[in-house]
Amino acid sequence: MNFLEKVATLDRIPERYKKMSIEDKKERIKEIKQKLGSKLFIPGHHYQRDEVIEFADATGDSLQLAQLSKTNRDAEYIVFCGVHFMAETADMLTTDNQHVILPDLKAGCSMADMADIAQTEHAWVELQKQFGDTILPLTYVNSTAAIKAFCGRNGGATVTSSNAKAMVQWAFTQKQRLLFLPDQHLGRNTAYDLGIKLDEMAIWDPIARELVCEGPIEQVKVILWKGHCSVHEKFTVDQIEELRQNSPNTNIIVHPECTFDVVQAADLNGSTHYIIETIKNAEPGSSWAVGTEMNLVNRLAQQHPDKNVFSLNSTMCPCLTMNRIDLDHLLWSLEEIIEGRLHFPITVDEQTTLEGNLALQRMLDRPS
Repeated sequence: MNFLEKVATLDRIPERYKKMSIEDKKERIKEIKQKLGSKLFIPGHHYQRDEVIEFADATGDSLQLAQLSKTNRDAEYIVFCGVHFMAETADMLTTDNQHVILPDLKAGCSMADMADIAQTEHAWVELQKQFGDTILPLTYVNSTAAIKAFCGRNGGATVTSSNAKAMVQWAFTQKQRLLFLPDQHLGRNTAYDLGIKLDEMAIWDPIARELVCEGPIEQVKVILWKGHCSVHEKFTVDQIEELRQNSPNTNIIVHPECTFDVVQAADLNGSTHYIIETIKNAEPGSSWAVGTEMNLVNRLAQQHPDKNVFSLNSTMCPCLTMNRIDLDHLLWSLEEIIEGRLHFPITVDEQTTLEGNLALQRMLDRPS
């Protein structure tokens, strides 16, 4: 039985949950939360379903939630409502006495999966042959623990969408070039904003195992990993142009994981936190088309009824992998804890944790 077959078998929701009403599930979750008290901490990522966020002890982005897990020393059980790489980061930052649990092991991230460690190690060897010891690796926190560890042991660091500019600037104080993993769009948008020309950027294609660049190879400053967010790539310039024609007074704000042309065509771009704060502080009556995950957009619309908030892509669906966690999986995880079992514990080995935390700490030591 291979890994995916094993996961499918383990993740078969018991029939009893399908027969329970939504209200019964919610009442049971409340009972367990009250029973476990401070021993339980449920972080919920911004992109989670409302039915899950209802029971989150804290909401935020991936790194913020992992850091909150770290500071919550009373919590023996951290039921992380997010995706796999987020739970890994939480495990790396917490103590051995704390257990990080992912309610659904199939809640992954397609972007993180676009850079595995074997591909990255191969690329590093080939790029060293091409450029010598002139490259520093940076990885978006939306990456596996193994990729964070790779950056840690090679002098690099992690970045968030909030501090990417500061981290790219720091990287260039260390080396002549940088390798940006795994999201090419965040890397390209960040580098361009810092004055790096598009023809000074190249793309490493891990499938073709080749470097693709438009300008002279010796002038390459930024090597972008060919990865992307499957949600944010669904926003297009055509959608923006149509909106400009039909609703010229609408503000367009997008996440920097969107493609370069979309970011350039939008009015504003920034991290999830930036988007949330911008909508929160916007003038009543203003109109906002938002280019990010649908669960968050819908929540912003509900939270700010005095503004017209909607998705830039009218046919957008929620992030499919993030959306895997629902009431059934959350309740199942909690009941397993009550029964003395850990349902889908996420553990990162000691060496990977050590090297991955090096990359994280180098970022945390820099001003944002």
